[in-house]
Amino acid sequence: MVGAHCHVGPTSHSLPLFLPSSLVISFPLGSPAQVKYYSTPVTLTMELEPTAATSPPSRVLLISAGASHTVALLSGNVVCSWGRGEDGQLGHGDTDDKLLPTKLSALDAQQIHSIACGADHTLAYSHSRNELYSWGWGDFGRLGHGNSSDLLIPQPIIALQGLKIKQIACGDSHCLAVTIEGEVQSWGRNQNGQLGLDTTEDSLVPQKIQTFQGVPIKMVAAGAEHSVAITENGELYGWGWGRYGNLGLGDRNDRWIPEKVSSVDCDKMVMVACGWRHTISVSSSGGLYTYGWSKYGQLGHGDFEDSLVPHKLQALSDKLICQVSGGWRHSMALTSTGLLYGWGWNKFGQVGVGDNVDLCSPVQVKFPQDQKVVQISCGWRHTIAVTEKDNVYSWGRGTNGQLGHGDTIDRNSPKIIEALSVDGSSGQHIETSNTELLSGKSGASLSERYAVVPDEAVSGQTASSSSVDRLDISVPESDVKRIRV
Repeated sequence: MVGAHCHVGPTSHSLPLFLPSSLVISFPLGSPAQVKYYSTPVTLTMELEPTAATSPPSRVLLISAGASHTVALLSGNVVCSWGRGEDGQLGHGDTDDKLLPTKLSALDAQQIHSIACGADHTLAYSHSRNELYSWGWGDFGRLGHGNSSDLLIPQPIIALQGLKIKQIACGDSHCLAVTIEGEVQSWGRNQNGQLGLDTTEDSLVPQKIQTFQGVPIKMVAAGAEHSVAITENGELYGWGWGRYGNLGLGDRNDRWIPEKVSSVDCDKMVMVACGWRHTISVSSSGGLYTYGWSKYGQLGHGDFEDSLVPHKLQALSDKLICQVSGGWRHSMALTSTGLLYGWGWNKFGQVGVGDNVDLCSPVQVKFPQDQKVVQISCGWRHTIAVTEKDNVYSWGRGTNGQLGHGDTIDRNSPKIIEALSVDGSSGQHIETSNTELLSGKSGASLSERYAVVPDEAVSGQTASSSSVDRLDISVPESDVKRIRV
C-alpha cells in the first residue's frame, strides 16, 4: 500500500489514501472516470476547480422610511436605499429614482451603525469613526454643513466629528442627535421653535439644546415641525409647533424650548415617535399613548378628535407595546409578541389591512405564515416591516419605487421585498451604483420647489389660499407650512 497526496484548488493538503499499488484514477471534473492499471506504485493527484463559498444571507438590521424613500442597514456594513431620488436623498450621486434596493457604495467603508430618514434627506452614523453623515435636500440647513446646498452623496457633518452619538432622528426639515452623555444637538428649519434653541431662526449647523443641560436624554423623535424627548428618568418633553396639541402640553401653543409634559407623571415613558403632527409614546409598562392631530383617526381612539394631552389607547391596553412609528397621518404599533397593528389615513393602503379605508381604531396587519414582526418604520404614505424570518415587507404608496418591488404600484397589504428577504423567490440580490464625489446640485426657484400643503392637496395641483381653506379650515392661512412638491 502507498500514501497519496490530494491536491485541491490553489492549496495542497496531504492525507493517506489506501489504494492498490497498481491503480490510478485520473479524470477531469465533469467527465467519467477512466481506470488504468500499472505495474508500479503511483501517486494520486486530483485537480479540483475552486468553488466560491456561499455567503450567508444578509440580514436587515435597521430600516427607516422618509417621505417617499427608504433606507436599510444590512449585516456586513451594507447600506442600501431606494425610492425617490430627486433631491439626492438616496445618496447614489444622482437624482434618479430607484425602484429596487440599491447599495449605497459611498458608505461601504464607514461601518454605519444607525440610519434615519427625514422627508427628503437622510442621516447615517458610524460608531467606529464617530462621524454623522448627511445627504439629500439641504434647504434650511437640515444637512448641518453650514449651508443650504443639496448633497447627492453622504458627507460627514464637521461640527459633530468625534462626538459619540447614541441616537439620531429626522423631522420634515430638521434633525436631532443625542450624545452618549445625554445631550441633544439640533439643526435645520426652526420656524416654530422645533430646534428648542429659544429662537425661530434656522440653524445651518448643529447646536446644543441648553434646556437639557444636566437632564440626560434617552431618546428623541421629530415630526414635521415639532420635537419630543424622553429623559433617562422617563419624563416626556415637547417643543416646536403645537397647533394640534401634538406637544402634549394641554394647549395649541408653540414652544421655542423644551417643556415637560406633566400629564403623564404617573407613568414613566421609555419610547416615543412622531407622525407629521401627532405623537406616540410608550410607557415602561407597555402602555401606548397618543396625542395631537386626529383628522384621519391617526390617534386610534375611535374618533377623529384632536387630543391636547397624552391619551392612553384603550384598544391596545391588553397588549405590551415594544415599538411604535408614525407616518404623515397613520400610526403603527408592534407588540411584544410580534403582532403589528395599524390605524389612521389609508388612502394608499399604508395601514396594510387590504383596503383603502381610513381607520380610527387599531387593526392587526397580517403576514404570510403568520410571521412575527420585529421592526417597523412609517414613511409619509408607505410602511416597511421586518419579520422574525429576516423577510422585509412593504406596502402603501409606491409612486416613486419606495416599496422596493421594481415598480411604482401602490399596495394595500404587505408584499415581500424579494431583494432583501431570505424567503425571496429569486434570492437576495441588491442593485449596485457607482458614486463619485459631487457637489450640491443647483436648486429650482422657490415657487418650483414648494407647494403650500397644510393637508392633502389635489393630485398634480399646487394649493392656493382658497384651496387651503377648503382642505383644512382648522389651520389659519398664516400658519400654513411649505413642503416640497
